[in-house]
Amino acid sequence: MKATLWQKRLKGSEMFTGIIENKGLVKAMKTAGSGLVLTVSTPFDLSKDKVGDSIAVNGICLTATSISGSDFTADVSAETVSRTNLAELSPGASINLERALKVGDRFGGHIVTGHIDGVARLLKMEPRGESIYMEVGAEPKLIKYIVEKGSIAIDGISLTVNSVGKDYFSLNIIPLTLKKTTLGLKNIGARLNIETDIIGKYIEKLVANKGDSANIDMNLLRECGFA
Repeated sequence: MKATLWQKRLKGSEMFTGIIENKGLVKAMKTAGSGLVLTVSTPFDLSKDKVGDSIAVNGICLTATSISGSDFTADVSAETVSRTNLAELSPGASINLERALKVGDRFGGHIVTGHIDGVARLLKMEPRGESIYMEVGAEPKLIKYIVEKGSIAIDGISLTVNSVGKDYFSLNIIPLTLKKTTLGLKNIGARLNIETDIIGKYIEKLVANKGDSANIDMNLLRECGFA
């Protein structure tokens, strides 16, 4: 099958699905210049993983620089620190973990790159039936990529957007997601890592590159894998 435009651009990049494998713990954090060195204790058997592999920590794609038993260490750049909530963590903090996809893995969730677009703030959490209703406040630069019933990754968790307002969006969180991730541990006001759907960003770039949106037809959408 011929690769679509966005598949070609993603080829060679580490990819995640937003389906959290399990929760881990921050074992140690220390500053390194304007960045950080993070050591994570995982519930995984890392015997088949190797230095250089990518692991998403709260949705942030990090590269393992050393592995010891079920622990790994990663360097965190100043850019990553500035764009995420990682610096707010401390030893003992619970974190969401997902290892990068390997060839042949089943694909759940949605395409997640592990590159955080920015942080948003938890505004509301309240029970609604068996689920939890959540509202998250976000800046316009994030809101413009968020659509009703579209996908979003929050602290690395693939979720479906319920609705979108001028400066917030809402979601429903099922009990299984609360149990398997750190969302159930969040307090109102918590800062959350946000990665918006990459497909929306590619569409925006296509529109900019092609000029007038009237030039976007079904042939172009098929070429890019959107139809």
